[in-house]
Amino acid sequence: MRDETPEQSAPLRSGYTTGSCATATSLAAARLLLTGETSDAAEIVLPKGQRVSLRLTFCRLAGGESGTQAEAGTIKDAGDDPDVTHGALVFARVRLRAEPGVGFHAGPGVGTVTRAGLTLPVGEPAINPVPRRMMTEHLTELAVACGYSGGFEVTIGVEGGEALALKTMNPRLGIVGGLSILGTTGIVRPFSCSAYIASIHQGIDVARANGYRHLAACTGNASEEAMRQRYGLPEIALIEMGDFVGAVLKHLRRAPVERLSVCGGFGKISKLAAGHLDLHSRVSSIDLAQLAEWAGEWGADSSLQASMRAANTSQEALALAHARAVPLGDAVCRRARDVAVGIAPAGVALEMFAIDRVGNLVGSAL
Repeated sequence: MRDETPEQSAPLRSGYTTGSCATATSLAAARLLLTGETSDAAEIVLPKGQRVSLRLTFCRLAGGESGTQAEAGTIKDAGDDPDVTHGALVFARVRLRAEPGVGFHAGPGVGTVTRAGLTLPVGEPAINPVPRRMMTEHLTELAVACGYSGGFEVTIGVEGGEALALKTMNPRLGIVGGLSILGTTGIVRPFSCSAYIASIHQGIDVARANGYRHLAACTGNASEEAMRQRYGLPEIALIEMGDFVGAVLKHLRRAPVERLSVCGGFGKISKLAAGHLDLHSRVSSIDLAQLAEWAGEWGADSSLQASMRAANTSQEALALAHARAVPLGDAVCRRARDVAVGIAPAGVALEMFAIDRVGNLVGSAL
């Protein structure tokens, strides 16, 4: 159950996306084929113009017909961003072909799209548009520099990617067999969690494309189970938003649904009630004094409010209120719902639910 777990801060060190890794390795492999040059690093240009050099783990010929295939690999460095691919080996196998242009293939550890609603058609390897463009631009520039008129077949893989993908939202999005090759800027910003937010958006898009109009956005496993039990929603309609409720509500402006149920731990929902759209502890904190004040609006006397302000956790404050028949859970959900309604587009029916640490509903606003 991941609904009120402690988090710790970490140094803010940037890293590189899997798209940057794929670009560097495909470039190095293609250069080996066209020039015979091997190196221990590959320099690429990121979408915003920065030049960066990624160290290569290997760069070698890999058989194929008449030496027309080569491969290169690099260890993904996500910096200090919480990324499941950090430390994974990302590799590219490149084969020359007569036809100009670049063809993309999913190697071991890279998934294939099986559901509508993503930016890629069903059946395509899960290599997103920006990484494809980065690879195409670099390989085209290399071909021109080498006077080569043919094209390239590029296979991208991630060692252990099929197992790593089970820790992501890919199976729910209908991406099977491995990870997605992601990235829009080429750089992973510490704690920007851009890949996670992109997965949230994709989850909403896939659910809509497959006909689902009632979605539940949940902070973790326990809140997902609560919504599954209440509504019988299938996995595709359950959006694992983590702490990024703002990402869900804002995306609805571009991709509206008829009904959205938001569910999370009581402490996180109380942060939303206070106007916070990122519920992570490094960004927002639980305000026990505010909870006591809200409880006062629903009948809590001064003694109860003082006890709540002195509580160790939001769950303790909630228990104190409920022991005195003060419906603090409902009060917090009503305020959180008001905040959400102010962000989501008109026409989306919004519901708010709060659970305790074992997954029991402790408040709602319908």
